[in-house]
Amino acid sequence: MLVDVSQTTAATSVLGTEVSFPVLVAPMAFQGLAHPDGERAMAQGAEAAGTIMCLSTLSTVSLEEAAQAVLDGKRWFQLYWGPDRAKVREILDRAGEAGYRAIVVTVDLPEVGRRERDLRTGFETPASLGDVTDNSLTWRDLEWLRAQTALPVLAKGILTGEDAVLATEAGVEGIVVSNHGGRQLDGVAASLDALPEVVEAVGDQAEVLLDGGVRRGTDVVKALALGARAVLVGRAALYGLAVDGAGGVERVLTLLREEVELALALCGCASPADVARSHVGRV
Repeated sequence: MLVDVSQTTAATSVLGTEVSFPVLVAPMAFQGLAHPDGERAMAQGAEAAGTIMCLSTLSTVSLEEAAQAVLDGKRWFQLYWGPDRAKVREILDRAGEAGYRAIVVTVDLPEVGRRERDLRTGFETPASLGDVTDNSLTWRDLEWLRAQTALPVLAKGILTGEDAVLATEAGVEGIVVSNHGGRQLDGVAASLDALPEVVEAVGDQAEVLLDGGVRRGTDVVKALALGARAVLVGRAALYGLAVDGAGGVERVLTLLREEVELALALCGCASPADVARSHVGRV
């Protein structure tokens, strides 16, 4: 209490990229199902809100088309990779040439989980996408991938300190604590519960982000207090896209930023850097 928060800002940086607040747009597949402009509109909405969009491998537009939709260069690319190493190298080269600033490698999908909602609705991944999984991948393969690109690499899908250490030993610059929206292995830990263990294990070897379960600004500040550099949101941004395209995405992200700024002020923090473990309690 009684801290000067008259100049509160939510601005921060993630892997060297300045963002207006510690919220990024998570990679989400097939956004064209939510709005005709799909990933192009999502990228434009994220740009307008001053933050990073992470494009999914399973995009309904090419990575080049998504890149051309924005000017500020705040874009990452999420990689699913199958057994064809030449194709993986090609995708990495294309992402670099298109101006993506980081590669987010999903590591928790050796095979697609039993997604009962998809089974009920009959949703299937288009066969034209080819094989985007490889159940033979190991940490050695992550080392190989790290050597194929000059871009920073993040490992997405980490839930334990042990795996976080192995990821940093493989050379990644970032860890995304994520349970894939709870749609892979049934009953795994919530991302927020796994976050402190991962942060402690990683130390200053990599930046740690949280993915999953973020619905409001106070959720963002909780993640910061438990050691996350930033969070990724999926559903909230997708709902905004469905309602009003790029404008809807911008509006949702702006609401989140305003909520983060208010939560920071009420915690007596002038910026995300001031948030500490003492700002949360465990029950």
